[in-house]
This record gives sequence, C-alpha cells and structure tokens, in this order.
Amino acid sequence: MFIQVPTDMDEVQLRQLQLKQHGEDVTEDTIIRQAVLDIFQNVLDQIEDGHYDTADWAGEQLTVTDINGEQTATVAPQGDTFIADFRQNADATEDYLEQQAIKASGAR
Repeated sequence: MFIQVPTDMDEVQLRQLQLKQHGEDVTEDTIIRQAVLDIFQNVLDQIEDGHYDTADWAGEQLTVTDINGEQTATVAPQGDTFIADFRQNADATEDYLEQQAIKASGAR
C-alpha cells in the first residue's frame, strides 16, 4: 500500500519510509505539512465539485485563492502550528481542516 496523503503519524512514518526507498530523504514535518495542505485542498475540491479554489501556505497559515486570483480566506492552526496540531491529534486536525474548508468555500 502506497500512502499518498497520510492521516496519522503511523502513515507519516510509512510515507517517510516509502519516499526513502525511492531515494528521497524527507522529514516527518515536511510530510505532515504537505498532508495538511492536501487534506484541506481535497476537502475544498469535494465541496466545490471541482478545483475552483487553491489552498497554499503563508507562513503557518493556509490561504485560499479563488479562480480570479483573489485571496478569499485564511486558516490558522488551532495551536502554534499545524504540524504540532497534527502530531498531537491527527483526527481532530483533520476534522478542523474539514470545518475550515467548508467555511472557506462559502458552502457553495
């Protein structure tokens, strides 16, 4: 099983091993940061029935930009960083990201 988007720390470690087998040396934090972005973007895409808004990082926050290039939302972590949130409770972080994606989409 190849892990694309890890949803907990066990999957983060498995993803890290998979990448290492392919010659990529990536830290857990890098994998978590990408997973947070991917989870959020996937939920946005599902809510909007397609890729209309784009999520990206701005420091420790996620930003949402619409198809016109205008920033429409920012999402801050619940704690100091999304990485710390994910490490502490990946399920709660995923739930939070889903809630924030609903808000960011304007529930279109």
